[in-house]
Amino acid sequence: MEDFNQEIFELVHQNFPGLAELALQKEIANVGVLKHFREGEVIMNYGSYVRLVPLLVKGTIKVVREDEEDGRELLLYYLYAGETCSMSFSCCMMDKVSDIRTTAEDDSTVIAIPVKYVDEWMSKFPSWKNFVMRSYDSRMKEMIKTIDSIAFKKMDERLLEYLKERATAHNSKVIHSTHQEIAADLNASREAVSRLLKQLEKNGVVTLERNKINLL
Repeated sequence: MEDFNQEIFELVHQNFPGLAELALQKEIANVGVLKHFREGEVIMNYGSYVRLVPLLVKGTIKVVREDEEDGRELLLYYLYAGETCSMSFSCCMMDKVSDIRTTAEDDSTVIAIPVKYVDEWMSKFPSWKNFVMRSYDSRMKEMIKTIDSIAFKKMDERLLEYLKERATAHNSKVIHSTHQEIAADLNASREAVSRLLKQLEKNGVVTLERNKINLL
C-alpha cells in the first residue's frame, strides 16, 4: 500500500482538479497537513514568517493589509475552497515576513504545504506551476478591483459590493457584523457606514438589527 494520507488525497482531488498529475496529488497527500481554524481565528499575522502554504478546502478566509502610518486595515480579498493565498507564496519563496493578515471568516480547513516543496514542484509538475501562476493572476485582479473601488466608486457602491461579497463568503444573506467592523474593512468612518446602511434600509435593500444586517 502506498504511503500517503487518503483523506488529503481525496480532498485535493475534489477541490483542486487543476492539479492534474496523480504523482503531485500523492505528494501533496504525503507531505501536507490538515489544519482546522475556528471562525475569527487568525491564521497568519503581520510580521510572521511563512513556513506553510495553505490550500483551502473548506470555509472562507479574509485577507487584509495594515496601513503603516495609521494602523488602519484594508480588506484585500476573500479566499474560497479550491484557492490559495498567492501572497504567502511570495513571502515563503523570498523568506520575508508577512505584510498581510489572514483570518478565518467561518470554520475553515486547509491543507498546509511545507515551504520547501513550493519551489521544488514548480519545475517538477506543470500543473502546479500553472496553479501558482493562476493564483497570482487572480489575486492581482482582486487587488486591482479593490484599488479601482477606492479610487472611482462612491462609498454607497463600495458598501453594497462589500455586503454582497460577505453574503457570498458565508453563503447567507444574513451578515453578522458591527458597523465598526464594516468601517474597518472598508477603511471608512463608522458614522459614514451607519448613515449609508440606514439609507440602504430606507431604500428597501437591507434591514438592520443589532450587529446583524439582512440583505434583501
